[in-house]
This record gives sequence, C-alpha cells and structure tokens, in this order.
Amino acid sequence: MDTGRILRALLCPGLMLVAGCGHHHALDGGNDADINVYPSNYKAEILSAMHAYLNYPTAIRDAVIAEPALKTTGAATRYLVCLKFNAKKNASDYAGIREIAAVFVAGRFDQVLETPREQCADAVYTPFPELQKLPP
Repeated sequence: MDTGRILRALLCPGLMLVAGCGHHHALDGGNDADINVYPSNYKAEILSAMHAYLNYPTAIRDAVIAEPALKTTGAATRYLVCLKFNAKKNASDYAGIREIAAVFVAGRFDQVLETPREQCADAVYTPFPELQKLPP
C-alpha cells in the first residue's frame, strides 16, 4: 500500500463509506487499457481497506466474495469485487448482512461502493474466510 493510500485510510475512514476518499478519477473516463487492469492482488487489498472501512473489523461473520468483474459504474467501466458480510455495529452487536463493492483502478483498490445492487446482481459468491479472520 503506498503512502497516499495509507494517509487516505487514516485521515478519512468515515468518508470511505460514501466513497469520498477514493481516487477521484475512478469513475470518470480515462484510458481503459491503463485503468482496467485485472486486480491480481484484490483479496489482500480489500482486507487492508476493511480495517479503515469498518468500525469493528474483527469477528466478521458470513463473509463471501465474488471474482473481479468489469462493471459499469457511473459513466465508466471498472473492475468491481462484490462482497457480503455481517460486521459488528458495536462491541457486541452485529449489524446484519451488508453488500458492498470494491472498485479497482489500474489494478489497485480505489474506493467502496455502498449500494452496488445493479453491479452485484449477478455476482457468484464464494466463502471469504480471510475477512472473517481479520486481526485487530
């Protein structure tokens, strides 16, 4: 993870909920050959991002993930990785199953989409035990 990503993760984790801390070029146009590179390390990048994204990133339940797929979001096509999980909303209570999508630009994690209903409608999920075992 580069320094810019670390700073964004530290300075604005709450804004990541609405994708405000991602690179702003993620959803606008651009050279598709450079931007739409398959995210080969997508699971590790998602695990790193979840520490900043979730208030309680440990003891996650029912985590599943889909393979990266090119999907249209806004006016652009990007690699998205759909996830479902049940994370804690406080130290003892679970919030319920949530579905999000991680957006990748140039093969790297960029931001989170909070309501990816259309983009994840046809996702094929497999277990994601690594997310359930996030260290504190």
